[in-house]
Amino acid sequence: MNKVILMGRLTRDAEVRYSQGDNSSAHARFNLAVDRRFKRDGDEQTADFISCVAFGKIAEFLERFGRKGTKFVLEGHIQTGSYTNKDGQRVYTTDVIAEQMEFAESKGNGGNNNSNGGSGSAPAPTPTGNVGDGFMNIPDGIDEELPFN
Repeated sequence: MNKVILMGRLTRDAEVRYSQGDNSSAHARFNLAVDRRFKRDGDEQTADFISCVAFGKIAEFLERFGRKGTKFVLEGHIQTGSYTNKDGQRVYTTDVIAEQMEFAESKGNGGNNNSNGGSGSAPAPTPTGNVGDGFMNIPDGIDEELPFN
């Protein structure tokens, strides 16, 4: 079984590209900063920076809402690969392939969901806050079907 569940913040805006051809599809590359569960006495909290890839509707979702500092929960699987770089050296890769993604917190819960720099995209809409049952409302401004269940 190959299953990964991560919760972390984007280290920068998601980089989204579209494939060429008749059936153009989106793919996104991004890194999640995931806090380590435990820390040693006296040490500061550390994080792992995990390389992730998303395709299709999830990539389009990240193009619209994937801003630096936004906290997401990702479910997916690990995929390894390799390629030969321009110097003829073999490079090995490990990525998490996103199968589902959700917002992990509302902006009012301490999240830094808006990057003031970047690619000139509109800022991500602000979720409407917690309902009180532990679940977060869907942010205002989402007019289309969400890419996750």
